[in-house]
Amino acid sequence: MSTHRPDDGRSAGAEARSEAIAEEQRLEAAVETDDGRMAPTAVPPSAQSGQLYPERAGTEPLLQRILASETMVAVLAVLLSLIVGGVLIALTDEQVAAASSYFFARPGDMLGAAWTAASQAYAALFQGAVFNFEGETFARMIYPLTQTLTVATPLICAGLGVTLAFRAGLFNIGAQGQIIIGATLAAWVGFTWHLPVGLHLLLVILAGIFGGALWGSLVGLLKARTGAHEVIVTIMLNYIAIYLVGYLLTTPGFQRPGSSNPISPQLDDTALYPPLFGDAFRLHWGFVVAVLATVFAWWLLNRSTIGFELRAVGANPMAARTAGIGVTKSYVVVMLVAGGLAGLAGVAQVAGTEGVLTAGVAASFGFDAITVALLGRSTPWGTFVAALLFGAFRAGGVTMQTNTGTSIDIVLVVQSLIVLFIAAPPLIRSLFHLPEPGEVRPAKTGKSGKTGSPAATGGAV
Repeated sequence: MSTHRPDDGRSAGAEARSEAIAEEQRLEAAVETDDGRMAPTAVPPSAQSGQLYPERAGTEPLLQRILASETMVAVLAVLLSLIVGGVLIALTDEQVAAASSYFFARPGDMLGAAWTAASQAYAALFQGAVFNFEGETFARMIYPLTQTLTVATPLICAGLGVTLAFRAGLFNIGAQGQIIIGATLAAWVGFTWHLPVGLHLLLVILAGIFGGALWGSLVGLLKARTGAHEVIVTIMLNYIAIYLVGYLLTTPGFQRPGSSNPISPQLDDTALYPPLFGDAFRLHWGFVVAVLATVFAWWLLNRSTIGFELRAVGANPMAARTAGIGVTKSYVVVMLVAGGLAGLAGVAQVAGTEGVLTAGVAASFGFDAITVALLGRSTPWGTFVAALLFGAFRAGGVTMQTNTGTSIDIVLVVQSLIVLFIAAPPLIRSLFHLPEPGEVRPAKTGKSGKTGSPAATGGAV
């Protein structure tokens, strides 16, 4: 009599799937650590692709996982920067200085004046960046928020370009030049070609993406073909872009007729982003494009084969090459896409905020994008949130200086402190006594207090 059971096929299929999943996990770990010979990177390839080992989910205490996360480090870095900034505001306040002369007689006066100075400055910053409680209409109340989103739009696009390069192991500090070239081509299409509504704006966007991608691909090609260091190449290309646009704005093809200033003609109305909430606000549809760009960057990194290859190359180029991934091709591809995203930031400037091309079209967005990518932990949505924060600093800094007399330079100090603390996670963990990621222990299960095996709970890791 046959002993075959009907569920043998299903059991064999489940076992085969389990073995396939285990083999895939082993290959990802081998690519990341060069088969165990190297330590995992700070931003592993699987950082945004879900749980690498789903069976570990829930085995660690939730509070410990939150405290050990990189997100907590970033949040505390921002909080600590704001505290230090508040101390600096208090030290430079006149009333605090006056109260300090009799500190030992009445210490409360100095402490109260310090709290007043810092709190009023940050309240004005909030009022100019998020919500104006003194607004006469609802439109005036939310106007600061729309200003923050407007300023954050080019930061989002440029920050995404830097983030993608970071994840592929390249330090792209050439977003400034990529923004300029993208803005230059977009502006030229905008004021030279006269096309119908819709088509004209589409071609302006494509021209900006092409310009940024072209400038970024030069870095990737030089890196892939000659081994040139991307930092040196991007620095040189930044200078070339800056002086190139300065020269073009003195030529008849780009300079506004009848003007001696280095400024281009006004872009056609058909080449401009429409206002998102009407003419009363500066916010335009470029912000929606920035959101779509964030979704695209997230999908590219975490849901595409190209993204897996880029993350593998960034984690360990030698192991990726051994696994059959084209490292040189990945360098070209990532810089092409990164440059295109930075070019979108240039489009947001000329076709949205400014409407013209000037020598300062990129402002400092290209360099601020590096800070935004670092604060966002080199993840698309983290970069998006970080860009909103920096947009709020820029938009609210003017109101803070106008209402309280606090120098807007304090905003730059806070931003610099954020970069400093983000670059030193051990400092933040030691100050706030946070556990290291490897110190998180699995939660106990069952009445006996026993835990699962190391392979199941992640205790070995």
